[in-house]
Amino acid sequence: MGPSGGMELFESEAGGGDRERVYSVSALTGLIKHRLETGFPRVWVEGEVSNLRRPQSGHLYFTLKDERSRLAVVIFRSAAAGIGFELEEGLRIVVRGRITVYPPRGNYQLLASAAEPKGLGALQLALEQLKKKLEAEGLFAAERKLPIPPFPRRIGIVTSPTGAAIRDILQVVNRRFAGLKILINPARVQGSEAAGEIARAIDEFNRIGGVEVLIVGRGGGSLEDLWAFNEEAVVRAIARSRIPVISAVGHEIDWTLADLAADLRAPTPSAAAELVVSRKDDLLENVNSLARRLELSRSFAWENRRRRLERASGSPFLSDPSRLLIPYQQRIDDLIGQLGRIPPLRARFYRQRLESLVSRLEALSPLNVLSRGYSITRGRDGKIIRDSAALKAGREVVTTLSRGSFVSVVREVRAGESRDTAKRKN
Repeated sequence: MGPSGGMELFESEAGGGDRERVYSVSALTGLIKHRLETGFPRVWVEGEVSNLRRPQSGHLYFTLKDERSRLAVVIFRSAAAGIGFELEEGLRIVVRGRITVYPPRGNYQLLASAAEPKGLGALQLALEQLKKKLEAEGLFAAERKLPIPPFPRRIGIVTSPTGAAIRDILQVVNRRFAGLKILINPARVQGSEAAGEIARAIDEFNRIGGVEVLIVGRGGGSLEDLWAFNEEAVVRAIARSRIPVISAVGHEIDWTLADLAADLRAPTPSAAAELVVSRKDDLLENVNSLARRLELSRSFAWENRRRRLERASGSPFLSDPSRLLIPYQQRIDDLIGQLGRIPPLRARFYRQRLESLVSRLEALSPLNVLSRGYSITRGRDGKIIRDSAALKAGREVVTTLSRGSFVSVVREVRAGESRDTAKRKN
């Protein structure tokens, strides 16, 4: 071994006594490795990803290329976990790292510690990649969204218990419909652990039950601040929720993936509370309006029936029921006239039919009713008197009996309940 750190040095005689160094492969590779690593301790390299490999170790191996050259790149698992987006074939990126040499093959390569997409932020690229993946699974499809109940009695909220969002929601709910049941499942809404807590809170509401709609959200912020609502765990928890979910992330312009998966999107937490809670005053006014319409409809129905009854009471058939019998009497006369002109068998048939008609006639005859002890009382104008309220002392009335009639003068009028009133009491 030589004094130069493991390089083997041989001396040989060559023309005129000049001596040249002879390196072993390992020694020369080590020298090149040392020169490269000290000469390029930190570099940024831009290129296009190709030949990407992901072995089970979790490390990433790929080639960074441009129009004329190629550079091997290695990203170890610990560094790959912090990239924040998925490397893809053909993706143009900027990589930071140091140049090193892999001695077994004598290849130089870039040992990368960070990578960024060229022309697009890492968060934005990760968002687009996850959106494309979840959309292909149908998590944003309109047909899987649940309807929001119009009048929920118990509302679940997933948000930070100390943020402005919960104060805004409670203020709107108390103003619009005080007394509703509100259940809060607290969760962090920012930071590395926020997504897991939000997803867990949604799952807990579904497991325990007792609420009819969920509001999930927070106040506004930057893309980084709102990133928990773009995490896959939160999006999948919203999509599998059996309780309708309103996404209430405080950003009126931009959308998160939670907004796309939710059954309804509200631009702010306050707007979510207004969407899910109807104003009590509006509901009461609606009820009162329906009550007024019901009363008008009932009054109209009674008035219509009263008019029909008045028209019916003025009918000549009710004032003089004997008119109903006239057609049957004429028919009987016709049949009797025909009896003498038909053979005996037909006469028997018509006689039976005649007897049937006579029986029906007797059943309809008011005289038959009078024969059972009833009577009909009329005024001098011939109108039938049905209510004692139509009489007064000293008035003459005509009473028709089963046989004959008589005229009398009213001495005293006694009021009594109508037949319909008595029925309703019973």
